[in-house]
Amino acid sequence: MSSSSSRPVPVIALHGGAGTLSRATISAEQQAAYRDALGTILRAGQAMLAEGADALDVVTEAVRQLEECPLFNAGRGAVYTAEARHELDACVMRGSDLAAGAVAGVRTLRNPVLAARALLEEGGAVMLIGEGAERFAVRQGCETVSPDWFGTPARLQQLRTMQAAQAGDTMALDHDGAAAQAAQAAPLDERAKFGTVGAVALDAQGHLAAATSTGGMTNKRPGRIGDSPLIGAGCYANDRTVAVSCTGAGEAFMRALAAHDISALMAYAGLPLEEAARRVVMDTLPPLGGRGGLIAVDAQGHVTLPFNTEGMYRGWARVGQPVRVAIYADEEGA
Repeated sequence: MSSSSSRPVPVIALHGGAGTLSRATISAEQQAAYRDALGTILRAGQAMLAEGADALDVVTEAVRQLEECPLFNAGRGAVYTAEARHELDACVMRGSDLAAGAVAGVRTLRNPVLAARALLEEGGAVMLIGEGAERFAVRQGCETVSPDWFGTPARLQQLRTMQAAQAGDTMALDHDGAAAQAAQAAPLDERAKFGTVGAVALDAQGHLAAATSTGGMTNKRPGRIGDSPLIGAGCYANDRTVAVSCTGAGEAFMRALAAHDISALMAYAGLPLEEAARRVVMDTLPPLGGRGGLIAVDAQGHVTLPFNTEGMYRGWARVGQPVRVAIYADEEGA
């Protein structure tokens, strides 16, 4: 997708996680709930862009709203670690000057993305973890909640099902029912599976920004950090090239520096956005065990949302055009 004008047409794209998403196991009501949630947040971001908001404000607010929605694995409704706790990660990046902020392993911050944004604005450290991140966020006025605020009975049951089915450090990819299926159990109800969230945007001034937030992977080892809060792995924005937010098996995205690799392929090899993203998602990641996908928008306003799983909750909206939301691979993509 691209603008027919020399001026950029503002655009926002969202993802809500990737994995084994089958029409056979997701009811019409569940599908509608996801589509409605993504559509509502996309329309809010679209309206902000139409009013001239900058890309960083738009992606921060979009991800904050996704963190508030228990359909997704970020903030309220986050997955559980192997110790039945929540450890949340988030990152934001501004393309105009490569400023970034990230927090990891936080347990009481209602909206980790707001803590990441506060760190970006401070302009010192780029990443804080655990209690240090929480103390910083409290000083910046970020809201805290009891750790049990993030949990839901369905998410706890998802953890117990996985632990009963498999031993060791096995973790479940967002929206993936493979763990239950491996134990010859019925696929986990979709209401008990949620996804890492992210947003990318291009504003009317031609600036890019990206934000990513997650609760990690079900049954993850305590202290495990994935790609979501890591600049260049799960989140990246550069006005010269692209804004990217990733979702999937984080270790592979980290090893491949997936988000930055798209920017590098564009900057150094001269590849267009769609081809650069395709190479990373379809060629680079799978040999590393990288199941998942990403959303990206480039400096010219092209949008792509590739994934190598059965589905990915995703959507995009340009100012002045209809909002588009999709789940399955056979639905029209950007």
